Amino acid sequence: MNFPAELKYTKDHEWVRIEGDVATVGITDFAQGELGDIVFVEIETQGESLEEHAIFGTVEAVKTVSDLFMPVAGEVIEVNPGLEDNPAAVNEDPYGAGWMIKVKLSAGADLSGLMDADAYKAIVA
Repeated sequence: MNFPAELKYTKDHEWVRIEGDVATVGITDFAQGELGDIVFVEIETQGESLEEHAIFGTVEAVKTVSDLFMPVAGEVIEVNPGLEDNPAAVNEDPYGAGWMIKVKLSAGADLSGLMDADAYKAIVA
């Protein structure tokens, strides 16, 4: 399994790449492996400001549907347009082409609940 060191992680198996006041969010390699073949990603929260832990969408795999949780508070400013035609990108490249949303962080957003790669590895090992 792949756990890029430059990312942050949540107990809900989302990853976060923070660049300035924008966070790119997706699900981890572990999560996509547990879900299996992803057939549909539904995110209808673009333009909405959501609190940390709020549901921002769902991911549907062959066997199950799973909620997606905001790892940080902020406004969903972009949804990955490529996932509509190719939801399998989440399986194929979860940290690249399979990203899900971009979030403009709320002022004073609390990032203390995010884990580094080693801490995340410890909870999924």
